[in-house]
Amino acid sequence: MRLKAVPNRLFGVGVFVVALIPRLYVARRWAGPPVWDGHYYDFGARRIAEGFGYSDDLIIRGIKVWHPWCHYPVGYSALLGFFYRLFGTTPAVAAWVNATVGALLAVVVWALATRCLSPWRSTLAAALVAIHPGLIFYSALTMTEPLAALATLFAFWLGVAIQPPKVGRVAAAIMLGIAALVRPQALLCAPLLAFIHNDPPEFSGPRHVLAFVRRAALASVLVFIPIVPWTVRNCRVMDACALVSTNGGWNLAIGAFPRATGRFETLRSSDGCREVSGQVQQDRCWFAYGTEHIKKDPLRWLALMPKKLHYTFDHEGFAVGYLAESNPAVWPPERQARVRRWMGAYHLAILVLGGLAMIARPTFGKGAWLRGLLFPVLAGLIVWSAQLLEPVFWPFAIAAGILPFFPSRGAPANSPVFRLCAGLLLSTVATHAIFFGEDRYHMVVSPALCLLAAAALRPSRPRSDDSPEHGTLRGLV
Repeated sequence: MRLKAVPNRLFGVGVFVVALIPRLYVARRWAGPPVWDGHYYDFGARRIAEGFGYSDDLIIRGIKVWHPWCHYPVGYSALLGFFYRLFGTTPAVAAWVNATVGALLAVVVWALATRCLSPWRSTLAAALVAIHPGLIFYSALTMTEPLAALATLFAFWLGVAIQPPKVGRVAAAIMLGIAALVRPQALLCAPLLAFIHNDPPEFSGPRHVLAFVRRAALASVLVFIPIVPWTVRNCRVMDACALVSTNGGWNLAIGAFPRATGRFETLRSSDGCREVSGQVQQDRCWFAYGTEHIKKDPLRWLALMPKKLHYTFDHEGFAVGYLAESNPAVWPPERQARVRRWMGAYHLAILVLGGLAMIARPTFGKGAWLRGLLFPVLAGLIVWSAQLLEPVFWPFAIAAGILPFFPSRGAPANSPVFRLCAGLLLSTVATHAIFFGEDRYHMVVSPALCLLAAAALRPSRPRSDDSPEHGTLRGLV
């Protein structure tokens, strides 16, 4: 096994430092007590640091009883627990960990970009992550999204950097399994590793199709290796077996029950599942409750999907709401509104550019008029979306996720990296169309969107090149 040389490692160190400085500033200035889901991640980390494992305590007949749990995935709390054990259980420790993770994200995006883009576009991709306001403010939050993004994109980098590709796919699948302990949706990315190979084009005949299926199947099996010990633990100590966590049924019910709005709504005992005795039993009860309502009125559930995607992709401001909840005095409504507008504008610009990753820059000459017509149409769509009472930009997320898999003649050169990033984006679209949407969920794909945005409007692929894999590094600017 060998790694292809990463160009200019010193530049990667510079990317890390540039990304780290604003994140450390935010972490030092605004990190406060964990709130919302962050409270539970912090609590789990404290228990792990204290040697009690992923658990809480129950009082039964006046006696404190150790009680295991796995409602949330264990990965982020386990990482925090390690650093809590070393440096203490303060909000500053979690913030410094997240700041470091966020800075590493910029480096990994840069390293991935060097596999498919020119040097200046690779630098642009890293810069877009480094100065991303939403990702910077996330440094002060005790939340999982930056770590989930880092683990997933690092898996992608292993896949394209390690040679031969067969070994790279194995390493990437193992790393995706680790990422799934932070965010189980990473499992959905395993079949995408089949695009990493040395035999283009993928579907030129039955032999290539079968090879692709074999690669996808093997990756989909290997990804479970890091999860098996945790699943065995759950089967041993919980009320029944749970693969990673027990909030899937809960989330499905939130997106399907009669009071569903497309975003988070609190489930109450009056909704159902009153008589449950364990976390796994409760999760299965909510799953059955959610599927029952989907079957009862599937059209209503389908009609909620655009709203779910709207709540996921059409704005950004979760970090501001979290910080305001943690320290209201520092975040008056005027400041919140101002920073939300700033964050949202940056995010929507990245989203639109990401949707253009496989769109060639407009050219003049024979046959170019059709592509040239695309840009005024896109400009009109953007202006129309922005003028709506509730802007609609989520179709750009779908475009960014689909186009790398169906490149047309004359599109810019393609690469497995684009397909991996697009697949991550599509898995997020599918997950939150099924469950429910909140803007924090797109933070996991924001670094991948930055890479796709840096690829926007490249030159078209030479007409003599019929394979999207050929010429991946030719003629890129």
